[in-house]
Amino acid sequence: MNALPPCPQCHSEFVYEDGAVYICPECGHEWAVGAEAAAAEPAAMVYRDSAGNILQDGDTVTVIKDLKLKGSGGVIKMGTKVKNIRLVDSDHDIDCKVDGFGAMSLKSEFVKKA
Repeated sequence: MNALPPCPQCHSEFVYEDGAVYICPECGHEWAVGAEAAAAEPAAMVYRDSAGNILQDGDTVTVIKDLKLKGSGGVIKMGTKVKNIRLVDSDHDIDCKVDGFGAMSLKSEFVKKA
């Protein structure tokens, strides 16, 4: 059984190891041993507020501008504190509950870490 990864350029399975590099005999491509593991592992997403501070789950943030709500006609006023945020990987980065409005999603560019 061949435990070596296929060539990332031509996808050949005839790869061999030479010291600290893998070599593909078909296309001549060389790459470092362990490079495929680093490329396969996605980097952790870093969420930042409007001032550039790093946000984490459970943080408290403050809204920096009035935000109109779609569908209800309400407005979240500037300075509203939102506690215990949850970061998600979608269009709106923050899931939270806002007092008086309920559960909603916010963009990190409209909040500041408190």
